[in-house]
Amino acid sequence: MKGYMYILECCDGSFYTGSTTFLEARLVQHQNGEGANFTASHLPVKLVYQEEYERIDEAFGREKQIQGWTRVKKLALIQGEFDLLIELSKST
Repeated sequence: MKGYMYILECCDGSFYTGSTTFLEARLVQHQNGEGANFTASHLPVKLVYQEEYERIDEAFGREKQIQGWTRVKKLALIQGEFDLLIELSKST
């Protein structure tokens, strides 16, 4: 079953990283305050980045990787600044 890793931007500018098998339904849950405790208290949220994987465990692994990143590194990924992302990866 396919999986998706996604990043949401919350109303205060913070990021939430998650993974799911049904992205559209999960986004509705987040917007309704049912997705996660963090996003429920930071509404509204908007999808700013996503990656699709062949299996949910791959998406979950990527989620865990990105959750450990700094805000600057997440922004580089979201904005497609891959040269900066490479540089930031070298410094960590």
